[in-house]
Amino acid sequence: MAPPLLHLRDIALTFGGTPLLTSAELQVGEGDRIGLVGRNGSGKSTLLKIAAGLIEADAGERFVQPGRTIRYLPQEPDLSASKSVLDYASGGLAPGDDPYRAQYLLEVLGLTGTEDPTTLSGGEKRRAALARTLAPEPDILLLDEPTNHLDLPAIEWLEGELSGMKSALVLISHDRRFLADLTRATVWIDRGMARRLDKGFAHFEAWRDEVYEQEERDQQKLAQKIKREEHWMTYGVTARRKRNMRRVRELADLRAQKTAHRGPQGSVKLTVGEAEVSGKRVIEAKDISKDFGAGAVVNDFSIRILRGDRIGLVGANGAGKTTLLKLLTGELAPDTGTVTLGSALEMVTMDQARESLKDDDTVSEVLTGGGGDQVMLSSGPRHVVSYMKDFLFAPEQARTPVGALSGGERGRLMLARALARPSNLLVLDEPTNDLDLETLDLLQEMLADYPGTVLVVSHDRDFLDRVATSVVFAEGNGLWREYAGGYSDMIAQRGAGVAARASKATAAKAKAKTSAEPQKAPAKPKKTSRLTFSQQHQLKTLPKEIDALTAKIETLQGELEDPDLFSKDPKRFDTLMTRLTDLQAQLATAEETWLELELLAEEDAAD
Repeated sequence: MAPPLLHLRDIALTFGGTPLLTSAELQVGEGDRIGLVGRNGSGKSTLLKIAAGLIEADAGERFVQPGRTIRYLPQEPDLSASKSVLDYASGGLAPGDDPYRAQYLLEVLGLTGTEDPTTLSGGEKRRAALARTLAPEPDILLLDEPTNHLDLPAIEWLEGELSGMKSALVLISHDRRFLADLTRATVWIDRGMARRLDKGFAHFEAWRDEVYEQEERDQQKLAQKIKREEHWMTYGVTARRKRNMRRVRELADLRAQKTAHRGPQGSVKLTVGEAEVSGKRVIEAKDISKDFGAGAVVNDFSIRILRGDRIGLVGANGAGKTTLLKLLTGELAPDTGTVTLGSALEMVTMDQARESLKDDDTVSEVLTGGGGDQVMLSSGPRHVVSYMKDFLFAPEQARTPVGALSGGERGRLMLARALARPSNLLVLDEPTNDLDLETLDLLQEMLADYPGTVLVVSHDRDFLDRVATSVVFAEGNGLWREYAGGYSDMIAQRGAGVAARASKATAAKAKAKTSAEPQKAPAKPKKTSRLTFSQQHQLKTLPKEIDALTAKIETLQGELEDPDLFSKDPKRFDTLMTRLTDLQAQLATAEETWLELELLAEEDAAD
């Protein structure tokens, strides 16, 4: 078996006297696609930094195969030492790398490279860091939340880019669809340890539930065993002293084992404060338009939103989602048309940038409104520390300034404050940013049971599929259209997803080129397919071929999991390993070919 490119073994790290990682392991081989998952604060980002060599563990070993290159994408990149964005993005290139790839990636991600790093927003810094990380095409890519601040076209582009790269990948993301599409193995950081599943993220949640159920059964058995031993100690017949002392020591060991067991971390409890029921008609917009002078953002749009609807607003960055949201909620007046709000509306808003949180305010002050120690809920007052625990905040964090919180903690704090207020209309702008998967699950369940109405802007495709009853989509040039169902339903109806908006520079170039060319009579367009007959046949048959290869690989991996196989039959072990490597290469080629053909087919459909 080939040695791993990167191996972390028995990693331990303690912060402030509390063990964060106790015996964590991460092994990355050639071509691996690993999803690193776990609760916020479980140590995922810390383990990734140890893998990148940025943090030294208290104990354990880190091995990197000599000559191999690693690139790491941080959550908060620092561009202060660079004169321009292109200078920063090119800084990750090594001798022999394509010098033009950094510029290409910046343009794809909506940057020119000439920007001053000190003027960039948080999202623009993330895109610049993504270009710097991907440009060298390293042996190992370590990506921490790469989809944060990206819109849907950029997320889907990034999926395709990563799928086509030969680099091994370790990925942290809250985007379920992104994880499911890219990963072939999952490492779960749980209570300081790393558990590995040699299947992609799509299989993770069922496996996690099985682990928890088995732990619960084991603890029940342990409790019964302790009970039997305690009964023997009290009522058992006294035997030889040596034997009695052995039983006493065994009982002490069992009690210590039970005491040392750390159950699953507490779960978030999301409950929403409910106001009086609103009228049946919540919002009605008729022929509304808005133009800020550079072209219509919203043009002649009408919609009727009824009580209980969950409307997802979808489009590329800059399409005007936030503007439309403000028009529908009455925060912004339309240039033409009318917006009528229903009766008895109690609206609660959660903004995307968490701008309403002040860094100097403490967690307690945010939740209580600045005074006292009670949070006023629709069910009555509740002590702030008790309410904090529902959102996984420790009691000692009550006096923690907002500026000291992680991105995930700020997201949970915004949710805690928003959900405490009585409402029958929730307006959520990118609510899933920085939330862990368990919190996302509960937010989705809460929204499904919420008796009021929800307006949500999100780039999370899986979240929209689970929550939205209809999607309002930016078609371009101020045109918005409503589609029934979630994001996948919208794609099925449109035949395509979200297209990236052309940058001003690109639009200007296209306009100049058009005006410079001699005008010809428009030719009648010919509808010709980009796919040959052979390619169309491949597109139909490749999914079955991929499924068959995947099944064979799983069968081989199951046989190789036998720990005694190498010692019993080394020749058989070598044969299986050779066969496994060959099948994995075939699978990678088939998947890459299918992706290329699928993209061509989508372009055909869009014509």
